[in-house]
Amino acid sequence: MARDAPTIDAYGGGGFRLSGARHEGSVLIVADEARAWPVADVAGLTVDSLAPVFAAGRGEVEFLLLGMGARNVQPSRAVRDALSQAGMGLEFMDTPAAARLYNVLTAEGRKLAAALIAL
Repeated sequence: MARDAPTIDAYGGGGFRLSGARHEGSVLIVADEARAWPVADVAGLTVDSLAPVFAAGRGEVEFLLLGMGARNVQPSRAVRDALSQAGMGLEFMDTPAAARLYNVLTAEGRKLAAALIAL
């Protein structure tokens, strides 16, 4: 990888394998650091749940890649507006697609945050 970002090796069974280590539940990756993310479904995705993304700021996060779970749904208007006001882009898709795209984009050295709802 061009950066020191974790790789998403696998997903499913209620969690992820990142750079060889199992992480239970949803995961938030900001500034190349993975952390537990207490969002179990789309209803839990709020502006507050993304506080670490906003705290990192535009210099560290060009855009947020959202894995919305088993199927792609649009995030709330509040989330979309908050990201826009912070000058950050947004890409959202189902979690499997987001996991694959995350690996490609980090290999290219892109500055992004990933918020992935576990399957």
